[in-house]
Amino acid sequence: MKVEQIYTGCIAHAAYYIENNGEAAIFDPLREVQPYIDRATKDNAKIKYVFETHFHADFVSGHLDLKAKTGAEIVFGPNGKPTYDAITATNGQIFEIGNYKIKVIHTPGHTMESTTYLLIDENGKEHGIITGDTLFIGDVGRPDLAQNVIADLTQDKLARHLYHSLREKIMPLSDELIVYPNHGAGSACGKNMSKETTDTLGNQKKVNYALQPMTEDEFVDAILTGLTPPPGYFPKNVLMNIQGYESLDDVKQRAYKALNAEEFEAVANETSALILDTRKASDFANGFIPNSVNIGLEGSFAQWVGELIIDIKQEILLVTDEGKEDEAITRLARVGYDHAIGFLQGGFATWVASSKEIDTVSRINANDYEQQFHTQKDIIIDVRKKSEFDSEHLEHAINIPLNQLNERLAEIPNDKSFTIHCAGGYRSMIAASMLKQRGYENFVDVIEGFAGLAKTNVPKTNYVCPSTLL
Repeated sequence: MKVEQIYTGCIAHAAYYIENNGEAAIFDPLREVQPYIDRATKDNAKIKYVFETHFHADFVSGHLDLKAKTGAEIVFGPNGKPTYDAITATNGQIFEIGNYKIKVIHTPGHTMESTTYLLIDENGKEHGIITGDTLFIGDVGRPDLAQNVIADLTQDKLARHLYHSLREKIMPLSDELIVYPNHGAGSACGKNMSKETTDTLGNQKKVNYALQPMTEDEFVDAILTGLTPPPGYFPKNVLMNIQGYESLDDVKQRAYKALNAEEFEAVANETSALILDTRKASDFANGFIPNSVNIGLEGSFAQWVGELIIDIKQEILLVTDEGKEDEAITRLARVGYDHAIGFLQGGFATWVASSKEIDTVSRINANDYEQQFHTQKDIIIDVRKKSEFDSEHLEHAINIPLNQLNERLAEIPNDKSFTIHCAGGYRSMIAASMLKQRGYENFVDVIEGFAGLAKTNVPKTNYVCPSTLL
């Protein structure tokens, strides 16, 4: 059976393309739909259906643009009732793609409309299951996201639905089936996902903790233990996927405005736009436009945009490496940030050439920090996740995870020098830019982060110090 996984690593997302006898289907597409259209054109096929496993929280799906551009019908499972025209399928319903069949299996738990699609080949043999966020490789979908959208729906109730969906709908299926999930390691939709992006159902029954023998209460406890709060943009993406959204073509047309330095400065002064610099941390540190925030394209860009830019309708002015403007606009739109209003033509070099004011971030490498540590007891702020910090950290370090920085600014001294670091320098530069924007000048950033510090003799521990900075 012809099943193609189309994986996008920056948001750990998998869409699927299947084609038979001149008909094609796309499952859980990203918002930039042209690659799917091109793929079907290569096969001389018409996209007949766009199947959605659920209302996604971590990205804005491309189903509406695909429907508009190709005439494909949008299909949701039971309980999937958007405000636009779409098929709400029934449990057990069969759809045909050429000589292939797609069977709807309602698997509520991650969300109430969550649906698994059973793929049946031209010979009637069951080939695989496209599981969305119901079943991952090594994990299952977290059951706490839909509670932010639907009243009276708790994570406990969802976890119990998921227990029954897995045991009554998924596990009785053939061990030979291939599991095709919507996400891999790095996604915030689960907590223990494997770096592998497919597996057999039989192997998952052996190794996936959530599929082991246990009572319903034990399952609920296992699933809910260790969940961190979901990114703040998740409920907003869900609503966009339910209610509809602006065409990506229109978003790009508005955003793709090349501005020279004078024009860029004027727009920044005349609006409340956020200046978002998407260059590498090292480039940003060496020089940037004052009051800009650095979230580099080379890292988990969409996740941190969603975590840290609270208003999804925030106007944004972009500073990118030359030629990266379209990528930045597209990746913003993937998570619903549709209000970029222009970019600095020629990148930061244009700003420098205009002799306008710039700012910098002071940095230090791990070895130099080690030498200074013996003569000065520095205040250390570790912006990694709590789980990373708890595993090992510098003695006396204070953990303020990056996604909590805005709400914990009062804990950061503005009258004492301090050092910040993350795991490798990406997140700490985001933090540095945020601190600079708020007037902090009394800190240095460790270039290599904890990866470099771990190789030094600076004392480390996994004991969590209860002290605070102030």
